[in-house]
Amino acid sequence: MNWNQLLSTKRFGMEDYHENRKDDRSEFQRDYDRLIFSAPFRRLQNKTQVFPLPGSVFVHNRLTHSLEVACVGRSLGVNVSHQLKSRGSETPFTGEIGAIVSAACLAHDMGNPPFGHSGEKAISTYFSEGNGISLKNHLSENEWKDITCFEGNANAFRLLTHQFNGRRTGGFVLTYSTLAAIVKYPYSSVFADEKKQKFGFFEAEKPDFEKIASALGMEKSPLNQNRYMRHPLVYLVEAADDICYQIMDIEDAHKLKILSTEETKSLLLNFFDEEKKSRRLDTLKMVSDVNEQIAYLRSSVIGLLIDQCSDAFIENEKSILSGTFNSVLIKQLPESSVSAYRRCSEVAVRKIYCSPEVLDVELSGYKIILTLLDHLTTAVLSPQKSYSEQLLKRIPEQYETNSASTYGKIMSVLDYISGMTDVYALDLYRKITGISIPGI
Repeated sequence: MNWNQLLSTKRFGMEDYHENRKDDRSEFQRDYDRLIFSAPFRRLQNKTQVFPLPGSVFVHNRLTHSLEVACVGRSLGVNVSHQLKSRGSETPFTGEIGAIVSAACLAHDMGNPPFGHSGEKAISTYFSEGNGISLKNHLSENEWKDITCFEGNANAFRLLTHQFNGRRTGGFVLTYSTLAAIVKYPYSSVFADEKKQKFGFFEAEKPDFEKIASALGMEKSPLNQNRYMRHPLVYLVEAADDICYQIMDIEDAHKLKILSTEETKSLLLNFFDEEKKSRRLDTLKMVSDVNEQIAYLRSSVIGLLIDQCSDAFIENEKSILSGTFNSVLIKQLPESSVSAYRRCSEVAVRKIYCSPEVLDVELSGYKIILTLLDHLTTAVLSPQKSYSEQLLKRIPEQYETNSASTYGKIMSVLDYISGMTDVYALDLYRKITGISIPGI
């Protein structure tokens, strides 16, 4: 792969109109702005990140997380572009790497269903273990794998590229480079790892991804011919996400008193050597507000990780461009940072992700998603039934419930459900089950 080909302003769905615009914004800044003003992005404000949606204490939701990831991603991209220029690797769009990465970071979670990762799991298990298993013989092997391993990353690519009813060709009509930068797993569901079950695009969007990959010079991976090379900027998007969710979850856990102040300070100070740790402890003495102390340490850690991940990218640029890099940037940092990050992960798994507050949301979300899937899938597959006819009126016209194929009908239900906010899903669940009746 080469940077000249990888950085392209060509827009998906508007290839025939590709031109240089007379606009102070770059094409990649236009991507960012288009995403910010979109309805699916706004809906992230009511989607769970880790903790329940805020009550008296404000913690992160999908929207605030995505905005922070975009900020970190922009810094990573700017650092990398500066280093590429200093090494003589400049291309016409090298200076735009920060804008591409930040736009991709904004979009990276847009395909996630309500209730965090439990929403993804609920969709998968409905078809692999629940009532949806009866549909297996009506789908191809690839189609069945898509829905039994439902993946938010693949759904984000679909959301951004699919032409829904009444919408224009190309979906969001983003640049090829921005779209490629969100595909963490550049292969279809049938080639996903058995354990992780991650993949980058559904069978319906396979031709679209292949078109983009071909245009950008993303060939089949030398490590696995069933997969494509990752676009290099995926590594920066992934690093920005890794940095934010891990460090910000620690700060949120402190606000919710899941972690003590001393334990939180210790986790964050572990990233620094003795000299830098001492300087930060001196700064903390000037601040009496405990939350501000944690915020200061959090920002210091994020700044450190941005610099180290940028350096790791440049150090591994050759293997990244050749498609032989087989790691994540966060694992290529100095041992002190890798160790401190690992410690944060261990504490997060033990104390945060298994906390009652988090588990309660996951359990409730699981039940809500399974119930909606059961009712809506039955409705699209048996539209002639009286109840189905009433329920189908609830689904917006943009979703292709009258698709000619069983796969298309199921995907229309998944499009509808995955686009819901937690609050909307809960409200529809209550109405469908009769728990809540409007006006009574």
